[in-house]
Amino acid sequence: MKKQVLFVAAMFAASLTFAQSGEITSNRGENWLSESGDYGLSFSATPFLDYFGNLFNGSFGNNSPMATYANSMYAIEVKKLVDSNTAHRAKVRIGYTSIANDTIVPDVTTAGAFVEDKKKTSEMNIVLGVGLEKRVGSTRVVGIYGAEAGIMFGSSKDKYEWGNSIDDVTGVRVTEVKRGGTFGLYAAVFGGVEWFFAPKMSLGAEYTWGVAFASTGKGAIKYETDGPDAIDDSESGGNSSFGIDNSVSGADIKMTFYFQ
Repeated sequence: MKKQVLFVAAMFAASLTFAQSGEITSNRGENWLSESGDYGLSFSATPFLDYFGNLFNGSFGNNSPMATYANSMYAIEVKKLVDSNTAHRAKVRIGYTSIANDTIVPDVTTAGAFVEDKKKTSEMNIVLGVGLEKRVGSTRVVGIYGAEAGIMFGSSKDKYEWGNSIDDVTGVRVTEVKRGGTFGLYAAVFGGVEWFFAPKMSLGAEYTWGVAFASTGKGAIKYETDGPDAIDDSESGGNSSFGIDNSVSGADIKMTFYFQ
């Protein structure tokens, strides 16, 4: 813990040394700050803070400091500075996941033989967001504020393939579970700071406040049976939520790289 405190203090002292010089360019004349026409790419700084914290105390179990909650949407955030004080922002996530699990089970028709039960899970997640960011300050610590809004889509299902035929077993079993699709909206205002620790590279943290709505439709479950009559498909219940709170769009300590 003492080593971490000393490390942070050393970084802070170094930043003061640069600030007192009155220069916002590097020794090679590079501009430290973002400027009109720059593009920015942001992502969570948590893995880097974890690594450096563990590096200095020989542990692997320390968590990095969080400004608030980690961004659960895993969206890529980009921005374009239209002038030195204004940026347009966008968040994008287009994700698809497919996971297959195979389980070896006894073949009920042949002693000593085995067959495979298969389960395939597929998920889709889409996040699209836009925002307007205003920037205040001309030092290496820049204040930011603005507003953003976005939409979210999600769906998932499980599909089962059984190694033993339904004619050779007794009972009812599931062949497919399709969860209801989720649709969400959020709108929020935000405020925070960016600290440029190197030319065109910054660490920042934001706090947001806004509204969020999400609705999940009904799902469907399919069955098969060994009996003479088919089993009707069933439905799972849907749900909806509405909230007004901090961090409705997710936030944490972020690292941003600027380039033209």
